Amino acid sequence: MNTSNCRLFRGERMSTSDTYTGPSFSFRNRLARAVWNLVQATLFRWSPRPLHTWRAFLLRLFGARLGSRCHIYPGVMIWAPWNLTCGDEVGVADRAILYNQAPIHLGTRAVISQGAHLCTGTHDYNSPAFPLIAKSITVEAYAWVAAEAFVHPGVTIGEGAVLGARSVAPRDLNAWAVYAGSPAACIKERQRHSSEA
Repeated sequence: MNTSNCRLFRGERMSTSDTYTGPSFSFRNRLARAVWNLVQATLFRWSPRPLHTWRAFLLRLFGARLGSRCHIYPGVMIWAPWNLTCGDEVGVADRAILYNQAPIHLGTRAVISQGAHLCTGTHDYNSPAFPLIAKSITVEAYAWVAAEAFVHPGVTIGEGAVLGARSVAPRDLNAWAVYAGSPAACIKERQRHSSEA
């Protein structure tokens, strides 16, 4: 992505442009997304569900870094494949939204269930220019973001953590714990899995 109109600030990407008078992303970025949107709406979305290898090929073609045997279903919405990194055997279900204006990292065997929304973008509402602030999201190995849950920009879901259905994670979740509610609160521990399992 062209960073000429952005600055890095504590791991964040903040657009210095006024979102009312100009775009937050470069022309090159917008053109790449237009091409990706066409591919996503046709070759990706209309591919048969079992063709995970085909969809992985398309994502890699647009810069995604995927491990082996990733199952990314045809109904997933991905804003920018070049901002997606997955470990091995990651599962992302239909209707999940990966709004990755900043990078999204999904660890080995992480699961993103149907309708979950990982949102890396927000705005500086204290500024009259309303500039974009994009912060990366990490879902570590063996973690599960359950159906229709929402993950805020900049959040890390710890290894083996569970974010319950329709829960909201505005801050980091500890490893091997189960969270639920809005905002999500820890409700119990989760049994640890062996990496050899």
